[in-house]
This record gives sequence, C-alpha cells and structure tokens, in this order.
Amino acid sequence: MKLHELYPFPEERTARKRLGRGRASGWGCTAGRGNKGQNSRAGAKHRAWFEGGQMPIARRLPKRGFKNYPFRVIFQPINLDRLMASFESMDTITLDDIYGRGLAPAGSLVKILSEGEVSGAVTVEAHKFSAKAAAKITAAGGKVIALGSPEALAETPTE
Repeated sequence: MKLHELYPFPEERTARKRLGRGRASGWGCTAGRGNKGQNSRAGAKHRAWFEGGQMPIARRLPKRGFKNYPFRVIFQPINLDRLMASFESMDTITLDDIYGRGLAPAGSLVKILSEGEVSGAVTVEAHKFSAKAAAKITAAGGKVIALGSPEALAETPTE
C-alpha cells in the first residue's frame, strides 16, 4: 500500500470554499458574510460570549453563595466491598496497593466508605475512613490506619 492509495481518495475529499472569486462561484460579492455589520469587516472577530457592547450576562446576574474551589479537599471514595474484592487474600492493604490496583489515581486522597462487608481481620491504610467503615473493619478484628486529618490535608489541595 502506498500513500496515494489511502482513504479517503482525493475525489472524496471536500474542497475548501474559495471565497471572493466572483459572483458565478456562489461565494462572490460579500463572500457569505452578509451586508455591512461588524462581522462583514476584515479582521472582525469577537469572543463567543461577546454581546455587542450590551452588559454581558455574567455581569448582569447576581453572584450568590460561597465558592471554596482553591482550598477544597477532594477524596477518592472506595467502598469496602470493592476493596475486599480486590484484596481477598491480603491481610494488610496499603495506599500503594490501592494505587497499584487502579482503585484510585496515584497520589490522590482516599476515603474508605462502609458499603459491603469485611470478611476477616485486615489492616487498611487510607487518608480517611467513614465511621461505619472503621467500625466494620475493627469489628472484624482488623485495624484502621488514618494517614492524615482533613485540616492537615487542606493545606495541600489536590484534584
């Protein structure tokens, strides 16, 4: 196979519009820009949200509420049933194991949630645990290792 044999064939490609090449071409005269106005002029371009000098909608509408985006702490939730299914024979589950199995993106903050059951005594390491998840793990004879408080984690925001 050669480069000229690759699809689409030249006759199947749509040719570009040749604007301003006379009235007979269908794109002559105003070349599809209409008559007069800002967009008919050469070099005319404006942002998609530009409203022609009218007060923009983003400035017309009132701003309400509190936005804490720069400082929010985002956890990757993992339920106990998914955790136990991924690590059936292990008695110690570390963060590196969780990252290695793809349960959470590497370096993200992990929170263990309580949906599911714990089959045996297992030591689980994560950044945060729900109260029910911690109770289920300790009731099964396991151990919970919380790596950091949310206040300490809030100092280093991640997404």
